[in-house]
Amino acid sequence: MSALTQTISLGNGDEIPVVGFGTWLLKEGEECYDAVAEALRVGYRHIDTARAYHNEASVGRAVRDSGIAREELYITSKLPAEAKSHDKAVAEFETTMAEIGLDYLDLYLVHAPWPWDEMGKDCREENKQIWKAMEEFLASGRVKAIGVSNFDPDDLASLLPACTTKPMVNQIRWFIGLDPSATVEACQANGIVVEAYSPFAHGLIVNHPEIADIAARYGVSAPQLCIRYLLQLGAVVLPKATTPPHIRQNAELDFEISKTDMAVLAAMRDTEKHSEAMEFRW
Repeated sequence: MSALTQTISLGNGDEIPVVGFGTWLLKEGEECYDAVAEALRVGYRHIDTARAYHNEASVGRAVRDSGIAREELYITSKLPAEAKSHDKAVAEFETTMAEIGLDYLDLYLVHAPWPWDEMGKDCREENKQIWKAMEEFLASGRVKAIGVSNFDPDDLASLLPACTTKPMVNQIRWFIGLDPSATVEACQANGIVVEAYSPFAHGLIVNHPEIADIAARYGVSAPQLCIRYLLQLGAVVLPKATTPPHIRQNAELDFEISKTDMAVLAAMRDTEKHSEAMEFRW
């Protein structure tokens, strides 16, 4: 079975494809449209975007033009991190739905627990209010599942008691050399699926000598190894690419990393600090 067709269950019983196509930094217009269209042709069925990426219109257009039945696709977007009131959340959601041009989203996430320009700010009370809006979007049927992104264990602990419906997903930064085990364990304890974004650390680890050597032994690229590693840890993985060859290659994941090599990869730390950055827009 191709990794592109594999799914795992969310808390609401919906199935989410374990490999998604990330669109961060893909420019609105031809670049984003062409990349998403190619990903859909290759067989990706899970596309991840966000209001903050400024490319929801191109993602929606590529989805509509694909000819693929909507129910066969899994589309995610995100509430801007700066929207920290119920009314702002509603306004931003309506903007997203107008931009993306789809009847519903499969998954809608709170992009961060704090505004991007005030990282670490205590917004626990605000997050409880916007979660009520998220639950309203879910109840309306215009969103099939709701979740969060970049929430650490403390963020989750403060939010969960206020939830009628718990987050079904937490999308976090995760790659070989970064250890988010405390967050992963908190999610697992609460039945929250973990999604891994930036699996290549923005290209900073694909030239890491040890990662490259292990990949070569399996006859795959370093990015393929990075994706497969996270899949074997149970994450939903969101690789991004811009060129057709890389989009196709990142989908070729039908190999298994041995327990010994998984342990070696899991023990690595600070990999992004010891690698020569490759082309950032892989």
